[in-house]
Amino acid sequence: MHSTVYYVGAFVFSVTLLQVSSLETIVGLYGETIEVPCNNGAPAVANLFIKWKYDKDDGTTGDLLIKKNLADQASILATDDYKDRVNISENFGLLIADGALHDQKTFTCMVVTESDVLTYPVSVLVHKKPSPPTITDKAEDLENGKLTTLGKCIAKDANPAANITWSRNGKPLADDGKTIVITSTVEVNQETGLSSTASELEYTASREDMAAEFTCSAQHSLDADQESAPATFSIHYPTEKVSLQVVSQGSLKEGDNVTLKCKGDGNPPPASYDFYIKGQKITVNSDTHTLVGVTRESTGEYKCSLVSDSAVVASENITVSFLDVSLSLSGTIVKKVGENVEVKVQKNASGIVEVTWTKDDEKLEKQPKFDKLKYADSGNYVCEFSVAGLTQIRSFRLVIEGVPVIKRLDKKRGDDGKHKVLICEAEGSPKPSVLWSINGTSEESPYVNGKITNKIVMVPTENLTVSCTVSNELGQDVKVINVSSLFKEEENTKRQDQTDDSGDQAKLIVGIVVGLLLAALVVGLVYWIYMKKSKQGSWKTGEKEAGTSEESKKLEENNHKAEV
Repeated sequence: MHSTVYYVGAFVFSVTLLQVSSLETIVGLYGETIEVPCNNGAPAVANLFIKWKYDKDDGTTGDLLIKKNLADQASILATDDYKDRVNISENFGLLIADGALHDQKTFTCMVVTESDVLTYPVSVLVHKKPSPPTITDKAEDLENGKLTTLGKCIAKDANPAANITWSRNGKPLADDGKTIVITSTVEVNQETGLSSTASELEYTASREDMAAEFTCSAQHSLDADQESAPATFSIHYPTEKVSLQVVSQGSLKEGDNVTLKCKGDGNPPPASYDFYIKGQKITVNSDTHTLVGVTRESTGEYKCSLVSDSAVVASENITVSFLDVSLSLSGTIVKKVGENVEVKVQKNASGIVEVTWTKDDEKLEKQPKFDKLKYADSGNYVCEFSVAGLTQIRSFRLVIEGVPVIKRLDKKRGDDGKHKVLICEAEGSPKPSVLWSINGTSEESPYVNGKITNKIVMVPTENLTVSCTVSNELGQDVKVINVSSLFKEEENTKRQDQTDDSGDQAKLIVGIVVGLLLAALVVGLVYWIYMKKSKQGSWKTGEKEAGTSEESKKLEENNHKAEV
């Protein structure tokens, strides 16, 4: 042990014992305030004397500040760079503003009490994380299978220097000395003392690297890894395969323009190709060739290949759709009712033809047949043919004509019983007109499928014979019907009712008389049978009946007559 004398103001302390603690190390941040703890921030003791000093680069010691006791302000002793940068904390720690790399030295806290002198040296390290890494000097393109410098990754202004790693699609790359070579260097800034790390990547690319993303990451003790923005590169590799594409709008049909596009898988792709059109080779300084106005004869196989190597070839089949149709009927067809008309359809197409029939805009289940034409067959017929994007339409109008014919002529009493309704139903085409031989209020139904119904309302005051005439430019038909007077019908009805009542009474009397006669006849017959059986019975016994001789004589005579 040795003694040391310290002079502070007018006070002199005789120190007989000096205690030195072990060296502590702390890390401060570059550009920020660094706090160097005194005795690890232990609570202060009253009546103490504190002094901070540091070790200079030349081996000497420099004073920074002192604090006499708890109540006094610290006194700055430094005259160099630390004059305006140091201060003391509440726990007597040393505060160094704007931390810099030259602050990496040993700072000592001396604590002087009435009986002891304690020293607490602290080694200060100043760290700084690097700026985000960036990839520079990127290659314009990479040659397939050739070791090429891909780029350089730089992580600037760090302390200590950052470490750099490279990745492809998120997977780290390792230097193998052949296909991957990574070279790293560190450069120190003479003014700031900060280090910049540069890492150069040489890489052997293949066509699989065409869309690969390359990144670099900077590792540092102060923070998580920092990653650069991804970089992609164009890889040059030869064409090994070609493909042929047929470019058209929908299904290909006659008259369309078709573009053939040949594409090589190399980078850059070939500038010219050979196209084979129906066996004829055409070399074009492009990747496309257009066929104008194709026909059904254009159907077949087409090819394209490299100009430099015809073995690298691709092919595609082209099918040109076509549709030829005909219909035996067209325009307006006029026929007589009852005649026959045949509809013939012919079609020739590149595929199966779908045929759809409609009549007056309503779909038919199948092709119409016109055997024994009816008025209902009249109408507008449309036949639609379609195949692979092609559609053709054929149509005709069928008109059925005929002399009008009255199908029904009838009469009925009106609902109120005060008038009569005559009904005339007819068929014919063109539409027939209806004429009654009497006047009245008429009503006509719509003319549908050659049928028409006309009704006339009348009040007949006498018995009439009424005719209905239907006619068109082809002819006419007439029918008549007898219509009785409403008044005479009422009188006849009353008379008939009275006659019916008298007749019923007479029938009742006759019935009673007939019944009585039948009853008498039955009684007489029963009596006669009885008497006859009684007489026969007496002869069989040989007995004579009682009575007068005269009665017996008459009875014998009657029996004799009956036997004769």
